[in-house]
Amino acid sequence: MKVVYIAVICLVVGMLAGYYIRKKIGEKQIGSAEEKAKEIIEDARKKAQNIQKEAELKAKEEVYKLKQAAEKEIAEKQREVLELEKKLRQREHHIDKRGEYVEEKERELKNLSKKLEEEKREIANLKEALLKKEKEITEKLYQIARLSEAEARKIILDKTKEELKVEIGKMIMEETEKAKEESEQKAKEIIATAIQRYAGEYVGELTVSVIPLPNDEMKGRIIGREGRNIRTFEALTGVDVIIDDTPLAVVLSSQNSIRRELARIAMTKLIEDGRIHPARIEEVVNKSKEELEARIKKYGEEAIMDVGIPNLHPELIKEIGKLKFRMSYSQNVYHHSIEVAHIAGIIAAELKLDQKFAKKAGLLHDIGKAVDHEVEGTHAEIGAELLKRVGESEDLIEAVRTHHDDQPANIYGVIIQAADALSAARPGVRKEMYEAYIKRVNQLEEIASTFSGVEKAYAIQAGRELRIFVNADKVKDEEAAFLAREIVKKIEEEIKYPGQIKVVVIREFRAVEYAR
Repeated sequence: MKVVYIAVICLVVGMLAGYYIRKKIGEKQIGSAEEKAKEIIEDARKKAQNIQKEAELKAKEEVYKLKQAAEKEIAEKQREVLELEKKLRQREHHIDKRGEYVEEKERELKNLSKKLEEEKREIANLKEALLKKEKEITEKLYQIARLSEAEARKIILDKTKEELKVEIGKMIMEETEKAKEESEQKAKEIIATAIQRYAGEYVGELTVSVIPLPNDEMKGRIIGREGRNIRTFEALTGVDVIIDDTPLAVVLSSQNSIRRELARIAMTKLIEDGRIHPARIEEVVNKSKEELEARIKKYGEEAIMDVGIPNLHPELIKEIGKLKFRMSYSQNVYHHSIEVAHIAGIIAAELKLDQKFAKKAGLLHDIGKAVDHEVEGTHAEIGAELLKRVGESEDLIEAVRTHHDDQPANIYGVIIQAADALSAARPGVRKEMYEAYIKRVNQLEEIASTFSGVEKAYAIQAGRELRIFVNADKVKDEEAAFLAREIVKKIEEEIKYPGQIKVVVIREFRAVEYAR
């Protein structure tokens, strides 16, 4: 029984053990199956994601391609629309132009019609006038046929008077020309008399002064230790001291003639004295200034005594003396002013005008050149202001102010202008380079030749007169004066020249026939 019981227990235990073992084996198999199932599911999920991504990419590519195709199609449609709009605009423009052309032609037709109507009216008026004239002539012939001797004589006299009007006009023109020639001849005689009665000498001065030295050792003294003497001298006088290899000479250079003269006087004194040092230089220069001022005053007094107008303001006498050291076109202004004063006085005497006043104006006409390097403005304006400041008369001020104008303010201005030109124009008075003279003459002839109608142009009297011959068929009498003025304006704009240039336009008509 016990054995059976044990056997039963063993059987039960074996069954339980088998069940447990089978359960474990089943659980293990189930776990393995679940793992595989999970792997399969995960693999399937990954594949599904890949498939989904590929599908999305393909879909995007398809959408992009469709979008590009649509944009391309839209762009082509837009181009077609723009081309159609352009064609429409061009067609509208052509239509507008055609419309304008048609309107213009209509206006032309209207104008032509209007012109034809006017011409018709003119022709009608001419016909009417001709008929009227014919009627008048017929009536006159009829009247002449019935005229008495006295009536016929009256008609002839009236007709003769009309014809004589032209002859009288010609006679008036001839007499005018004759009077003009006589006045010019008289003016020439007055000028010739003035030149013959006074002929001043010409003085030429340079921009340097050469001082002789007793020996070459003196150059060292002038220079001084480390150049202090020469620096002091140049600073006090305002001139350049040139000491070169030239034996026994030192050169003073300055554009200002007064400073150069001051330096010459001071240097001469220093060389004579032999003591040359900064303190001595300053002392000598100051003394030389006083000496020069005295000489300037003396020159001014000599000028007014020479001309014969002693009662002048002291400041004017001083400025006249300064002109001794001023040059204009290589002409000494001091001597030029005295010469102009004498010539002006002679011209005024010939014209029965105030001779002393003319002399005074002539002497002072270039007074502005004494200070024109210190004051802005032309020498004529500066001189006029100087005269105004010292209380001179308005006539004198205007004569000086306008002595270079085309139309001086008063008769004395004209006299001064003529005397100034005479003094400046004498041969040898003003030096001029030959090349510059030839160039100016050629320029004058070239300027005249640029104008229409000019056949020939000649610069004569040393370039002071330009004589122009014009074609009588192209230039009328009244146009000749206008042409002369235009040529003068162009010369004034393009050429620089001293004095004045006379422009003469000649129009000549020639009728030539041959007897055979």
